[in-house]
Amino acid sequence: MPVETELRAKVGRVYDLLLAEYGAPHREGRADPVGELVGTIISQHTSDVNTDRAYRNLVATFGSWEAVRDASVDDIAEAIRLAGLGNVKAPRIKAVLQTISARHGRLDLRHLAGLPLAEAKAELMSLPGVGPKTAACTLLFGLGLPALPVDTHVYRVSRRLGLIGDTVTAEQAHEVLEALLPPETVFNFHILMIKHGRLVCRAQRPRCPECVLLPECDYGRRALGWPDQA
Repeated sequence: MPVETELRAKVGRVYDLLLAEYGAPHREGRADPVGELVGTIISQHTSDVNTDRAYRNLVATFGSWEAVRDASVDDIAEAIRLAGLGNVKAPRIKAVLQTISARHGRLDLRHLAGLPLAEAKAELMSLPGVGPKTAACTLLFGLGLPALPVDTHVYRVSRRLGLIGDTVTAEQAHEVLEALLPPETVFNFHILMIKHGRLVCRAQRPRCPECVLLPECDYGRRALGWPDQA
């Protein structure tokens, strides 16, 4: 059996095990893609709680993305101060909003929903400071498109399971993992892998003996002295 076919089958089994363990995640209505893009930039290297607070403060302070675009970098940085790294994130947010306006004459990314996924990603990644994860989050949560964000949890769990090789970088993992998943499973897979990484497959002291994915996990089987799979 070809390696890619084997990996697709394994991903399918992993997905089914996670779904049985945690249930299907709740999916809220699609957000504004520009807001999702800004929120994802704010979220870099900070907690969900501080991200939410900083995002709400940014919206409350300026009232519209046009006002954020036209504000000074210092004022944007102050509004998102709770998220940290404002001196990096504020100029990035302003540059992204200015670039979108210059290209399209308005602050709107809804046209991306009508593009092939690869083209939509490429357009987002051509914006200042936007990488694969930020692009994927914008498409998945802002437009409901089957782009897979690979955060630290998804990356760690995928490597331990053997879904990606040790030499595959986090950036490369977006394309590798996404290609193994049916589009309709991408959202659930992303959310469930994060939940499993936080609760069980932790960076330090993973709870391998009680892990529902242990039969599929290369790392866990080695850690517990299980025989290699045929």
